[in-house]
Amino acid sequence: MTTPEPAPHRAELNSAPWRKSSFSGDQGACVEAAPLEDGRVAVRNSNHPGAGTVFFTRTEMEAWLKGVKAGEFDNLGSQG
Repeated sequence: MTTPEPAPHRAELNSAPWRKSSFSGDQGACVEAAPLEDGRVAVRNSNHPGAGTVFFTRTEMEAWLKGVKAGEFDNLGSQG
């Protein structure tokens, strides 16, 4: 069993270059993601950024993005 990486300090999360999809609604109902200095990608709710953050390795994020682009998660959307 591998030991999970520690969470970054709040200052690193606050200064991270967060990106939100241009497909977000006017009320910002979307997630946002940011690359971190240690190579992981942080993901959080853009409406409630202090509610928690999930961290993924670049390999995990690459697998997720490939699945999204292939339509594997289309049924999770509001029109799916």
